[in-house]
Amino acid sequence: MKRQNIAIVILSLTAALLLAVHVLIQPADAAVVIKDRDYQMVTAKIATGGDGLYIMDNRTGQVAVFTYDAASRGVRARTVRNVADAFTVGR
Repeated sequence: MKRQNIAIVILSLTAALLLAVHVLIQPADAAVVIKDRDYQMVTAKIATGGDGLYIMDNRTGQVAVFTYDAASRGVRARTVRNVADAFTVGR
């Protein structure tokens, strides 16, 4: 009986430790940046929730935002714009 009690205590302590780690540790905020000569890519949070993939074409000066669409089970282009449009001053 003592071996069973020791095993139960060890498993209970391990479960309590894993629960504490799960509650206390915050997930990492992953932002990945890939830069090459022609393209730059970065992932970031979008306003509607979830993540978006931003791809900038350095040759043409255009940026595209791609998100995952659960309804169609695929990646869809959300918008494609010129980078210069992001820096225009509103009137």
